[in-house]
Amino acid sequence: MALADRWLLPDGIMELLPPQARQVELMRRKVLDLYHRWGYELVMPPIAEHLESLLTGVGHDLDLNTFKVTDQVSGHTLGVRADMTPQVARIDAHRLRTEGPSRLCYCGSVLHTHPANMLASRNPLQLGAELYGHAGSDSDVEVISMMLETLREVGLEATISLDLGHVGIFSRLMELCQLTAEQQADYQDMLQRKALPEVDRFVAGIDSGSEQTREWLRELPRLNGSEAVLERAAQLFGHDAALAEAIRYLGDLAARVQARYPEVEAYFDLSELRGYHYHTGVVFAAYTPEYGQALAKGGRYDNIGEDFGRARPATGFSADLKTLLDLAGCLELPSESVIFAPAGDAEGLQAAIAALRSAGERVVQQLDGETISNGQTGRHLVAEAGAWVVKDL
Repeated sequence: MALADRWLLPDGIMELLPPQARQVELMRRKVLDLYHRWGYELVMPPIAEHLESLLTGVGHDLDLNTFKVTDQVSGHTLGVRADMTPQVARIDAHRLRTEGPSRLCYCGSVLHTHPANMLASRNPLQLGAELYGHAGSDSDVEVISMMLETLREVGLEATISLDLGHVGIFSRLMELCQLTAEQQADYQDMLQRKALPEVDRFVAGIDSGSEQTREWLRELPRLNGSEAVLERAAQLFGHDAALAEAIRYLGDLAARVQARYPEVEAYFDLSELRGYHYHTGVVFAAYTPEYGQALAKGGRYDNIGEDFGRARPATGFSADLKTLLDLAGCLELPSESVIFAPAGDAEGLQAAIAALRSAGERVVQQLDGETISNGQTGRHLVAEAGAWVVKDL
């Protein structure tokens, strides 16, 4: 590596400098205080764990996105976390072992081997909340409400669209259509790309399942849009109890959320398979017209704690705090000015500085030979009539 390149950060790795770093920290405190008011307890998992612990029950995608390192102490393979959700699930299942619902929240850096999109950071500051131990719609409504409150708390004023799906619909269709594992993977790829002509050719070329189930495969990628999508889906799938229940669940969930947040637009996508090998039920994401990617996303992922010895229903969401700051704009900083104190240890000076700092003032004691630059504004601490007093510069 050339000497000039040593100081460059790797592609997609970002750092925060003043004043943005302080803005992010203030926003972090605001959001975590919001979660505290909702009864969520803060946890701080480690940056690295045994690889098996980080990847349990989460599928191949997270494995590909996780940096692996060798522990020089044990010789075991460790992973640098790419997602904090499995860590929080481990804490709930193995460390806390709470009876009944458990509400946990977090905020910390994660590291990705590849960016989520061309503009995304590979070291986002992931924040989120998880609710364990409850399988009903109440917990999904609470978590989605928390996600929307997070966007409100950071000052995002744009119109929010709530994207809702249910991976149980795809799972049930795969059972009914009797596709091979390879066929399922191909079909899933086409769904994610919304490649409708490819889907039609794919369905025409398979001979498994019935004519009705093959029609379902053709229609699934077209089931996205307003609430009318649910009516169409009910007509298509209504005679299958599992599919009908998933559709009913989505409709009820959307109605409950919109009763709380009437300004939020609901959008349904029944072929959304975000985290298919990870989620088990409803999946959701918040979007705004000004940003092409999800602002926050989550879903239900029951039984992720099974490998930790305790299978529990679970639902949660996460977001990148730095992205939220970029979109919401800077917070209004508390009005404060710097008090510059002279160098040295003159009588009473350190006590005066300590008293000011204890009162919440920001005090910078100058170093020997340091002068105040023309661009700096504030006040200064001066000795006057045997006492230290603050004067305007």
